[in-house]
Amino acid sequence: MKIRIAGMAALAALAVMSAGVQAKGCLEGAAVGGVAGHVAGHHGVLGAAAGCAIGHHMAKKKDKEAKRQAELARREPVHAETIPQREVRKN
Repeated sequence: MKIRIAGMAALAALAVMSAGVQAKGCLEGAAVGGVAGHVAGHHGVLGAAAGCAIGHHMAKKKDKEAKRQAELARREPVHAETIPQREVRKN
């Protein structure tokens, strides 16, 4: 049984290393998920897989938000003085 788990861990490690940049957030999530799965009933591998998926998703959300904030900061702010005012006609 231990050999099987070690083999699965080795395959998971190879998969993570081959993903490179796309594994952002996976390692941290897998560590947390593995511990949580182990404590919840000796399902460490299942917890690590779920943690990896969730960690990757959260990292993508964080990057997307950072890009959005950078785009907003890059834009020039609009000041009230630069907006032309319309004249109101009286009949």
